[in-house]
Amino acid sequence: MTGDKTGGSSGTKNNAADPSSPYYIHPSDLPKQIHVNEILTNSNYNDWAKEMANFLFAKNKMGFVDETIPKPGKTSEDYMPWMRCDAMIIGWLTTAMDKNIRSSVRYANASSEIWKDLKERFSKGSAPRAYELKQSLSSSHQDGSSVSSYYTKLRSIWNEINSVLPTPQCTCGGCTCDIGKRLMEFKDKERLYEFFMGLDPDFSTIRTHVLSMKTTPTLGEAYRLASEEEQQKLITLNKRAAVEPAAFKAQGYREGSYGFGRGYKGGSKDFKRNNGDKVDHCNECGKDGHKRESCFEIIGYPDWWPG
Repeated sequence: MTGDKTGGSSGTKNNAADPSSPYYIHPSDLPKQIHVNEILTNSNYNDWAKEMANFLFAKNKMGFVDETIPKPGKTSEDYMPWMRCDAMIIGWLTTAMDKNIRSSVRYANASSEIWKDLKERFSKGSAPRAYELKQSLSSSHQDGSSVSSYYTKLRSIWNEINSVLPTPQCTCGGCTCDIGKRLMEFKDKERLYEFFMGLDPDFSTIRTHVLSMKTTPTLGEAYRLASEEEQQKLITLNKRAAVEPAAFKAQGYREGSYGFGRGYKGGSKDFKRNNGDKVDHCNECGKDGHKRESCFEIIGYPDWWPG
């Protein structure tokens, strides 16, 4: 690399201070930082690798692990900046691993060695992974969760299936068969059916309505209809929950102030409970459970009183 004309320092040193350079390290960057949502285990390599690769690409460091930025010789002015960046990447990778996996890559000499080793050990071929995803898709059901949670779960599976088994694209050039568009429409319909298959039985009405439509709606439209149906059900349940206590209260007064007239010794002449205590009796309406001064016949009936 050419040196700086003004200061005489090497090109690599200048690049190391340039945020757009792969040799640049931000002052806030530390080796012991986790930059993925979940640490690497024996069962989540594909998701972990995709998330980690996305982070390294955003930090302009992917070239270190895929070896597009090869390790320079010890006499090169790029050697120390390269080593510092690679050491930082090794720290990011190992910090985001399970303890047992971390111990197996402890003596790696470069981040690219760790990246290759993890891929060889944990990466699954497209066919076995696609089979696992299809199995997971077929067993996915709402099971009482919200429509949003259920749909998000399906979305995650669909996206991974699409990365393992991408939709074929027409590459002949100048094609007029419109095959790509029809394939996408077919996939959208397939996902629509899978979405409805896992919905709870409570959504049978909306399911029948959508599938009987002359023009089948898109997956997004079907999700919106199901969400609106769920919202209506919640509103109905909330109204019912608010009405039932008032109805119970009114029924209690109708039976003699919440059933206080039940279980007394004798009839309304002695007005005693089973334990011998006297109970209130109203001479105005002739009912037990309240006194004359609190009788609705005198003070008036409340708004919630039926009739």
